[in-house]
Amino acid sequence: MPRLHAFAAAVAISAPLALLASPPGSEPASGKLRISGTAIITKEDAQEKKQEKKAARAPRIDLCLLLDTSNSMDGLINQARAQLWKVVNDLAKCRKDGKSPELRVALYEYGNQGLPSDGGWVRQVLPLTDNLDDISEKLFALTTNGGDEYCGRVIEAATQGLEWSKNDRDLKLIVIAGNEPFTQGPVDYKKACGAAVAKGIVVNTIFCGPRSEGITTQWEDGAKIADGTYSNIDQNQQIAEIRTPFDDDLSKLSVQINGTFLFFGRAEERESLSLNQAAQDSNAAGLGGAIAADRAATKGGRAYRFRADLVQEVAENEAALKEIQDEELPEPLQGKSENEKKAIVKEKAAERDALQKKIADLSQKRDAYIAEERKKQVAAGEKDLSLDAALIGALREQAEKKDFSFE
Repeated sequence: MPRLHAFAAAVAISAPLALLASPPGSEPASGKLRISGTAIITKEDAQEKKQEKKAARAPRIDLCLLLDTSNSMDGLINQARAQLWKVVNDLAKCRKDGKSPELRVALYEYGNQGLPSDGGWVRQVLPLTDNLDDISEKLFALTTNGGDEYCGRVIEAATQGLEWSKNDRDLKLIVIAGNEPFTQGPVDYKKACGAAVAKGIVVNTIFCGPRSEGITTQWEDGAKIADGTYSNIDQNQQIAEIRTPFDDDLSKLSVQINGTFLFFGRAEERESLSLNQAAQDSNAAGLGGAIAADRAATKGGRAYRFRADLVQEVAENEAALKEIQDEELPEPLQGKSENEKKAIVKEKAAERDALQKKIADLSQKRDAYIAEERKKQVAAGEKDLSLDAALIGALREQAEKKDFSFE
């Protein structure tokens, strides 16, 4: 018995000593023990859990668009509206470490006299977000108005003003498009591009006009400094979208899949998300059947996500139904039992999965059809100087440098 008393006393003394040896929030020294409640956690255990959490995190692509909204840029804005979905669809095809990336997009405008002059005629339209409907909404809300285009200023603003991923393995991109000299404004473009690349952000430049003019006005040099790609486009080129036999069916599926989204949150937030989803369907359709089909492909893929979608939330957190207040649940779930709520979410998830498979199948056939038509266009000597051609080429090149691979 005396030995048992001595052992118990030793344990009682050693526990507080172990706690003193490792202050709260610090890692214990190698080989030491940290007491947490009744559990004994070694430093190796803590590091292993941290590594497991890091490995489970999906790779990320942060993309910021800087668009010139001065008088001459209506064509650029129209191309951005029309080709957002095509660019997103291409990025959705990439993988890293066998995982699909999380895509976040931000939007800035510059060179518009309607913006405050003390800010250099620069405005953050939207911070980095995974809500692609918000990006589409803001693109359609942009208007042009003559002004001074300060490329260095807007690059600096985006570099400093966004919550970029801090993981060096993620892909961080700025794409700036405009048609005035890259050298304008109080912020030296060389300094701004250098600061961006120092944070691991690649800057791609797209000059709206002849390639040689973009080179002489330093658009190419800006891209070189920040490890990016220089391209030129004709912002006024008519978007010659290739219509396919699959477009109409894809547009119908795009509307159907809306019914599988169960938005949660305050009533006005739920309504806003639902209305905006339908509004962006309408905006895409207004640009033509091919654009609506591009949006449908996005909605059927992994990049189309909402943090306030209960189907997605439950898939990632089984306890979500218990954690969300009843009045913040979608109306069909309010007042229901836990089992009834689970059944509704499960039904919507299965419905969405089936629709996504249909969309994926039709999109694959559509892509093959478009590829054949493009071959004919190239053979006929047609050149594509559109925004999406410049964007997709540059983004693919930089994604591959970061060990992303494409299907």
